[in-house]
Amino acid sequence: MAFSSIYLYLKPGLPSVESLRDIRLQTPLRIYSRDMKLIGEFGEKRRSPITIDQTPEMFINAILAAEDDGFYSHSGVSIKGLMRAARQLIASGSIQSGGSTLTMQVARNFFLSREQRFIRKFNEILLSLQIEQELSKDEILALYINKIFLGNRAYGFQAAAQVYYGKDINDLNLAQWAMMAGLPKAPSTYNPIANPSRALVRRNWILKRMLDLGHIDQDEYKNSITAPVSARFHGRDLDLSAPYVAEMARKEAVDLFGDAAYTDGYQIITTVDSGLQDAARKALQHGLETYDGRHGYRGPEQRLDVELLADNDQLVDLLKEIPVLGGLEPAVVTAVNPQSLMVQLRDRRVVEIAWENGLSSIRPYISENARGARLTSAEEMFAPGDVVRLRRIVISAEQIAAEQKAAQEAALASAAEALADTNITEDPFSTPEGLEQGEPAEAPEDREEWHLTQVPAAQGALVSLEPEDGAIRALVGGYDFRQSHFNRVTQAARQPGSSFKPFIYAAAVENGYTAASIINDAPIIFEQTNLEDVWRPENDGGTFLGPTRLRKALYMSRNMVSIRLLQALGLDRALSYTEGFGFDRSKLDRNLSIALGTSALTPLEMVRGYAAFANGGFRVEPYLLDQVLDVHGDTVYQALPLTVCRDCPLPGEAPTSEAEPIDLQSVRHEAAASANEEEPLELRTLPVAPLSADEQARPRAPRAMQAETAFIMDSMLKDVVKLGTGRKALTMKRGDIAGKTGTTNGPRDAWFSGYSPYLATSTWVGFDDNTPIGRNEYGGSAALPIWIDFMSAALDGLPERHLPQPEDIVTTRINPRTGMRTSRGGIFEIFRANRVPSRETYSNYPSIYSDGPSNPSNSDSQSQESVPEELF
Repeated sequence: MAFSSIYLYLKPGLPSVESLRDIRLQTPLRIYSRDMKLIGEFGEKRRSPITIDQTPEMFINAILAAEDDGFYSHSGVSIKGLMRAARQLIASGSIQSGGSTLTMQVARNFFLSREQRFIRKFNEILLSLQIEQELSKDEILALYINKIFLGNRAYGFQAAAQVYYGKDINDLNLAQWAMMAGLPKAPSTYNPIANPSRALVRRNWILKRMLDLGHIDQDEYKNSITAPVSARFHGRDLDLSAPYVAEMARKEAVDLFGDAAYTDGYQIITTVDSGLQDAARKALQHGLETYDGRHGYRGPEQRLDVELLADNDQLVDLLKEIPVLGGLEPAVVTAVNPQSLMVQLRDRRVVEIAWENGLSSIRPYISENARGARLTSAEEMFAPGDVVRLRRIVISAEQIAAEQKAAQEAALASAAEALADTNITEDPFSTPEGLEQGEPAEAPEDREEWHLTQVPAAQGALVSLEPEDGAIRALVGGYDFRQSHFNRVTQAARQPGSSFKPFIYAAAVENGYTAASIINDAPIIFEQTNLEDVWRPENDGGTFLGPTRLRKALYMSRNMVSIRLLQALGLDRALSYTEGFGFDRSKLDRNLSIALGTSALTPLEMVRGYAAFANGGFRVEPYLLDQVLDVHGDTVYQALPLTVCRDCPLPGEAPTSEAEPIDLQSVRHEAAASANEEEPLELRTLPVAPLSADEQARPRAPRAMQAETAFIMDSMLKDVVKLGTGRKALTMKRGDIAGKTGTTNGPRDAWFSGYSPYLATSTWVGFDDNTPIGRNEYGGSAALPIWIDFMSAALDGLPERHLPQPEDIVTTRINPRTGMRTSRGGIFEIFRANRVPSRETYSNYPSIYSDGPSNPSNSDSQSQESVPEELF
């Protein structure tokens, strides 16, 4: 009667057990690259739900031996366990154990608190009875395995296996399973990391229980109880370092799903390629470190009190608080010698920095334009207590062996030459004295060296996307995310300088100009109504070339030509045209200075514009999230980006070709297989394959410029690499790369935006506070090397690929001085068929001073009528 009364009193307030079937375990948001490399995890609770079928049987036996060996025989409540708990309460006067079954623990974990009150215990018992009626034993056990808290933010045994052992639950051994099974009783008390001795006792007790219950034999028991405690903390290991990408994806996930993004187990699959992302990170860090090295050593990061050197524990703790940035380890100088430093690392090791490992090349930083003299002694710059940065370099055994062999061969050659000079006649088949090989040397081992360096003060950005649909393949928003979370790819609006000029030139080509049009590269002054407000733009170096072809003006980056070109086009026409590339017209200055790239734009906006040059004239929109899966693996979001489709059929029509889209991996294999062909594959023009049926369903990318304009601009931008400010990229030995440098006044910003038909990439270097980067720094010296490093890795193994030539494009010979068609000498130039210039005659010559477009007619009888503009 008492039990019934309690049941009738408590039952109305009990939650519905049916809700357990639909319960959502809090699972963190996980972000992956396109090839499923983990790049980020966000959420308060670490959890990786698994099913009973995915759980090892021996591990289930360990859980049951530790918590509830009668689980499969009772009906949710163990009378024996409750009686034992009652006896302990009576004997001790306090609650020692609750006598809970696994079912009762599930009831408590999902519905109740852990407070030790009798009313809670009664609720737990009643709920357990209901759970057993509604759910199967395997369903209850699965809830327990995935819900239980096991310390270190781990919820569920799969997550705990990752935290304590860095493995999946299926990859653990018997001793580790028993250790895991001991955690639910008291995750803090039996934690193998925080309290290994007590955890060991608990583990061995569980192993003995498993032996007594017949789950393991005597040999398994003996081998397991002697196994050492191997648990240590494993933070969730990321497969790929892409924190700026992960943060962008996190924000987009929250925009899509709100706060549920952190708890509902969504999996974000981004467009980022793991190989390209890693290459981008390395290229940017190396480029910034190289730039920084050209401007001198700024000295130690900080100076610690010398007295701290005596307290090794405190010193190590201080070093551990300093983050590793860009792979550069912090260290403390413990002793200074004239030609070396002794430094202590965070792992308590003391290593020597040799003079040749970064000390001999040090020149103190004075300003961005000046450095001091080289050090003659380390004592001039360093003192005990200085915090410095080191880069660990491992020299492989193979490299050491090669160096030893080269040194030995040089020594033998030198000794042989010395003996030859003595004119001693000996047996030609004998080994000269002193050249005996001796005993073979032991095989060398890898050697570790530490080099002195520093964290760059300058910052940078790199972003690369697929020209065909705008998929972001690599993105690095700064030197190191731990140094600054500010994403310079999307948030840093800076002046692009001359890298903006191609958009003005494209507008000109679209509106009647040709690559051979002549524009006067001469001084120009703009006076406002206020006499003090005068703008005198200049070319870099202060020189002027006079009448200059458009093609040459672009690859030589002549400012005066760009300004006169924009002036002739008109601001409204030029600004309207740039909108087709995706630029926000409201962000562009409404004056002629935009021809020099004075409007602030982000690297992401710039690379979107350059993608149109790479894909033949189409505007695409950059996107990062490709697909979102829910906790069950079902697709809940699929990107539908604007996609280039040159030969898509109209709705209802069949595709014009059954060819599949080009796959970069297969192209690489094709290139390797054809290495012995007479015609190198890299010299062919590869046609662009039609899109697959799924890709044809995507919205079509609109045109930013006509195909003919895109082809001409592509040719002109390739000359920037072949003949102009981008010549450093010739080291790549590719004919399908193009782009434009950019350097702003100061100089304060260095840019290179460029592409191949495979990828469009923009790089930027500068200071966050907009201070000058140095008078001898340019886009070609600071930003272009980063672009080269990245694109060399990205295009490795890929054959050259060029835009298809439109039918309306023709090639003719011109006089490079006048831009007119000629039949003798000259150079070849490409034109639209209806814009081939007139044949050269004396009457044509004055037209070379015109600021207007060349005569579009190809008639020899017509002459261009224009008033020559004075050169100076």
